[in-house]
Amino acid sequence: MRLRSAITVYAIAVAALAAAPLLAQEPAQPANAMTFEEYDPRSTLVVPEHPRTKAKFPFIDVHNHQRRDISEADVTKLVADMDRIGLAVMVNLSGNSGEAFKQTHAALAGRHPKRFVSFANVDFRSIDQPDFAMKAAQQLEADVKAGAVGLKIYKNLGMFLTDKSGKRVPTDDPRLDPIWAKAGELGIPVLIHTGEPSPFWSPLDKHNERWLELTQFPSRRRDDPAKFASFEQTMNEQFNMFRKHPKTKFISAHLAWLGNDLTRLGKLLDELPNVHTELGAVLHELGRQPRAARAFLIKYQDRVLMGKDIWNPEEYATYFRVLETDDEYFDYYRKRHAFWKMYGVGLPDEVLRKIYYKNALRLIPGIDRSAFPE
Repeated sequence: MRLRSAITVYAIAVAALAAAPLLAQEPAQPANAMTFEEYDPRSTLVVPEHPRTKAKFPFIDVHNHQRRDISEADVTKLVADMDRIGLAVMVNLSGNSGEAFKQTHAALAGRHPKRFVSFANVDFRSIDQPDFAMKAAQQLEADVKAGAVGLKIYKNLGMFLTDKSGKRVPTDDPRLDPIWAKAGELGIPVLIHTGEPSPFWSPLDKHNERWLELTQFPSRRRDDPAKFASFEQTMNEQFNMFRKHPKTKFISAHLAWLGNDLTRLGKLLDELPNVHTELGAVLHELGRQPRAARAFLIKYQDRVLMGKDIWNPEEYATYFRVLETDDEYFDYYRKRHAFWKMYGVGLPDEVLRKIYYKNALRLIPGIDRSAFPE
């Protein structure tokens, strides 16, 4: 009996060993396997199409960035590309300050004074000095005299900037109040980028809309509370700063990162008449909710400005198509921002004029008006 049991156990062991290579093998992959990044289906939908390569009206891009050392040849090509898409005036937000601002201003507006204006910037690295804000305000005034028509604040403030104690400097830090007050006194707008898309703070899992971007750029994750304040705290510090300075005009960049919650953005604009916003790098939020976006843009037509952010003349066509047409189900230009399709909001001409140029002409001094119809 014991011998029979031993033989049985031995047979089972031999069979298991024989099957082991098969069990260790990975499941066979289909020949057409691909990753999410590779999957790029061509729509079979047949609907009217009205692609745009040039804006219906001349427009002002209030959110652009150009190099200080841009060559004359590159500026000439830049202007030609602007002409091709109907971009009448570009606002360069990367103006810097002091002598660097003068160099940037000369490279662009110095060569084409009707086509470029520049915003100045603030260097916050000396924030611990007792007279920092006073000197920064004085420098801003000097930059305005040198040609600056606004102030641009980058997202380092409120996210990455720390003082000598190692503490994060919030956007509404009272040490900075003299800067915002000076901008109001000078009558120039402050275009400020605070925060990032809220999914950057969410777990990196199958439910995260920006999974692709966060996978491609892991350093953009903000879900470590030891390093970053929450999305709500980060943005509310900006909004609180707006409340503290009602006499200063602010442009909250990127739809204040509330393009996915237009009701909340509308309430913010209702509360703060000194605040405007712009469309840089967030068109994909409007293009997926065309009815809500159309209603929002019509209601707040005096508060929204045209902006693109990264300069690529070919990508403006998607902006024109979303804003100007009623087209359905067409591609956005950057998959990591939007794996979904776009829909046109078909804005009325008067709303388009305000977003394209009228609001910017009202807010930003020093822009040549000759290229724009009344």
